Amino acid sequence: MRVSLESPNQPDVIALIADLDAYQDTLYPAEARYALDLAALSKPNVLFAVGRNADGAAIGCGAVVLNSAYGEVKRMYVRPEARGLGTARQIIDTLESTAHARGCRTLMLETGPYQAEALAFYAKQGYERCGPFGDYPEHPLSVFMCRHLASEPASTED
Repeated sequence: MRVSLESPNQPDVIALIADLDAYQDTLYPAEARYALDLAALSKPNVLFAVGRNADGAAIGCGAVVLNSAYGEVKRMYVRPEARGLGTARQIIDTLESTAHARGCRTLMLETGPYQAEALAFYAKQGYERCGPFGDYPEHPLSVFMCRHLASEPASTED
């Protein structure tokens, strides 16, 4: 498996994002989802990483939106059949190290309480719960987390 920064505007990546949206549709109402669309993911301040299997198929993705104060992790997803292989860890490591190299020192994210595996994953990677940030409102279906990248991010095993 390999992870690299790529354009999100590719048919197999668009299908991966559609799978993520379909999954989130089963968990949360539309007003509690803050997903970025393809146009937003294609902006110059967005790092978009794709994990591909040995056959080159897209099996996972994630993004970081860089701004002047922090980076925001968005669109992290790994296909169910590819989970447990370290794909998410490699994606987040790639995003963290690239964001750090571009001067980002803090990463923030918003996820939901019904995604226990995601919450456990982020906690294992060093993210801690925090309050709302940016334009996010306090909401019972939102969990906010952050991680400071004061030094080069160190990977932890899943």
